[in-house]
Amino acid sequence: MKTDVGSYLPGSKGDEDAAVAIYARTSSKRQQFGYSLDEQVRQCLKQCEHHGWTVRFIYRDEAESGKDIDRPMFQKMMAAAERHWFDVIVFWKLDRFSRSLMHAVQLEADLREFEVGLFSITEQIDTTTAAGRFNFRNIASAAEFERDMIQQRTQMGLRALAIDHKWPNDRPPLGYTKQPDETLSVDSEAANLVRTIFELYIEKRSMPRVAEQLNEDGFLTNQDNQWCPRAVGDILRNKIYTGQYSVGDICEYVKEYRILSDDVFEQSTAIRMRFRNRSTSRSRMETSRKEQIVDGVIETYNEFLKERET
Repeated sequence: MKTDVGSYLPGSKGDEDAAVAIYARTSSKRQQFGYSLDEQVRQCLKQCEHHGWTVRFIYRDEAESGKDIDRPMFQKMMAAAERHWFDVIVFWKLDRFSRSLMHAVQLEADLREFEVGLFSITEQIDTTTAAGRFNFRNIASAAEFERDMIQQRTQMGLRALAIDHKWPNDRPPLGYTKQPDETLSVDSEAANLVRTIFELYIEKRSMPRVAEQLNEDGFLTNQDNQWCPRAVGDILRNKIYTGQYSVGDICEYVKEYRILSDDVFEQSTAIRMRFRNRSTSRSRMETSRKEQIVDGVIETYNEFLKERET
């Protein structure tokens, strides 16, 4: 992926003028005219000339997504901003700078520490003035409010699903299928595989060995992948197999979702936790031994002092 190198443009005006870095970005190499890198830069140069600003740097990211800040020239620009190489970042439109308003708000806070402002030539975003900073913070507050409302609506929707014991996504746990009404039903064949996994683990007492056995027998995961120790562990830790349904803040027993007995689940859990209990007792022993050694050293040192006094 080709990305233009940030260029330095010697200024023709005095040091009293604001030094500017222009930032331009396209999402693809076939970006239409009006959004192209050259056109974005041209519009920014024109605006800088209008304000009497001196353009020092031009950063151009071609075919780079704006969903995050992991863009080569963007990172170089932020590093230069931290070194105070310019006073203002000018861009054609906010979504060229960042697709996420919340990211833009955080970036503005970082740039404020570097004493670098933001200026959009097509929007009312200008943090180089007090009024502009006020407007930007209002935009930030509105964005934060919208985000909180989305989270609240999501939690309400999740709770509504959970009250009826529905599954919140299209990937139910191994052993179940999702019904048209969004509840789960036990899949007899997959449920047998779940029971086999618990039986194998109780027998072999090793997740890697269970995964190896499942792969040898030709079993696949829910996503049609081969088994690995982590996938086995996810099954062994999932309490839904004992009918314990937990979504959001709703935790209830659902008889229809039970695949395993409590005894089998608790037995496998005890095996999983055996090393943790062992490590705890070992660490206590080691602490006790360390204390004995320290006490011995102190006692020896005290005896040495007594001998010197006599």
